[in-house]
Amino acid sequence: MARDEAGSLRDALVAGIGRRDFLRAATAIGTGGAAATSLPAAAAPAPVRRPREVLQPGTGPIDGRHYLRSLPEEVRWGYVPALGSEPVLRMRSGETVTIDTVSHEGILEDQGRDPIGYFAQHGVPREQVLDDAVLIARDYDRTRRDFDADGPHVITGPVHVDGAEPGDVLKVDMVSMRPRVPYGVISSRHGKGALPSLPDDGVPAGISRAEIMPPVGTDGRGTGNPEAYGNVSVFAPIDGDVGVLPAGKGQVRFPLEPFMGTMGVAFAEAGELNDPALNSVPPNIGGGNIDINRLVVGTSFYLPVFSEGALFYVGDSHMAMGGGEVALTAMEGSLRATFRLTVCKPGSGDAPSVAFRYPFGETSDAWIPVGLSDPDGSQHGQGGDLDVAMRRAVVNALDFLEHDRGMDRAVAYAYLSAAADFELSQVVDKTVGVHAMIRKEHFDVG
Repeated sequence: MARDEAGSLRDALVAGIGRRDFLRAATAIGTGGAAATSLPAAAAPAPVRRPREVLQPGTGPIDGRHYLRSLPEEVRWGYVPALGSEPVLRMRSGETVTIDTVSHEGILEDQGRDPIGYFAQHGVPREQVLDDAVLIARDYDRTRRDFDADGPHVITGPVHVDGAEPGDVLKVDMVSMRPRVPYGVISSRHGKGALPSLPDDGVPAGISRAEIMPPVGTDGRGTGNPEAYGNVSVFAPIDGDVGVLPAGKGQVRFPLEPFMGTMGVAFAEAGELNDPALNSVPPNIGGGNIDINRLVVGTSFYLPVFSEGALFYVGDSHMAMGGGEVALTAMEGSLRATFRLTVCKPGSGDAPSVAFRYPFGETSDAWIPVGLSDPDGSQHGQGGDLDVAMRRAVVNALDFLEHDRGMDRAVAYAYLSAAADFELSQVVDKTVGVHAMIRKEHFDVG
């Protein structure tokens, strides 16, 4: 794309020009660092699968009271906000916000950092490539990108929620998750995933060198050129409400369950935007890249607050993900996601007690205590220790059952062993995760 064309594209996006929704988009967009103009609150729609139209910035249905874009000044590429970060939007507790998330897949350096060219190779016409993805790939300059050190995720935010203070909980309700495009990408990269090569050509315990994925013979990281690393990205179109992949002579078709892989609040102190403590890959007790595929529309996620205003952020949007996310990524794809953000105060009874110190999920039929291998972030050398994550999930489940459900701790331990399911959240994000599914139907709430 020519430079003057890119400038015109950016001007059009900022102004919301060129679509039938011009008036709504122009009032909704606002300016970075200020409160967005409010939109009328909308009732939560039914989940939407394949988009009826490509959801370019400011066009199509916007379900929230506030609307936040993902242009270069609203995002951090590979890093999450720190304590004290300047918000890009301010809102009241209990209000809804719609955020146009942008998937990193298709814009990364190993894919050419050119989404128009990358997706054209897979038959995607220009009008089905998101304009904000094009601008981020071309114009992001808040930090100098280092493909080998930076996180891959496009992180949007932070959002300041009025009244949130350290010691509170931010409740995040999933109102709607609309795919913005009719396709996604699933990637595997050398040295990452469940079957990685280790530093100094090491082999993980339990597998052989021949079982590493991608195969070690294709590892081109020594070139220093990400496009020659030998990473594997698989294009996955959407057909109705399913994703499609080739399977020998036929196809494999799997259901879409859109959800946000990354939802968090500011947790770490840092002086630079690209401080390693802010890397977007490992989750921590402020949430982040938590990758729990149960957190679809109609569910809630509770986050302990560490900063005034909470400073909520999102990214790493997924069309579908299996438990564990073994190849490294899910079916990644940009979503228009709407959240209700509500501040819960200590003693209010509005949040599980565990949530005041640790992320916690809830669906209509289950409570979801979470465990992470490095609960304060990936700085203690534990890395991908699933045993630690499992133990922490069990302890958090016990704490919830004892303090919130009134169970004797020994009885709660017995119950978890007899009837609760412990699932892998993900095994690929340095700090790995396990979560419990405690079924509400098991409990007499009368």
